[in-house]
Amino acid sequence: MWLNEAEQELRRDLQGLASDLRWSAVELLRIEQQLRLSGNEADAQAMQRLCSLFQGDEEKLSGYAEEVKARLISRNKTP
Repeated sequence: MWLNEAEQELRRDLQGLASDLRWSAVELLRIEQQLRLSGNEADAQAMQRLCSLFQGDEEKLSGYAEEVKARLISRNKTP
């Protein structure tokens, strides 16, 4: 069964947000490495915790996008 337009939009939005979080986590890991090299361990650890949070949220959003694809989550467009 095909996804309706609203469901396709929802899936694309979820995938896009997951991708944004993934990209942000990669950038934060790069910053974390620089902080660690400069001896700023406290801020490096904070960046690492933030990256872990982003990675977990990215996995949730990707899972929700798959649930939309499997039609476990539905959205209907309202006028």
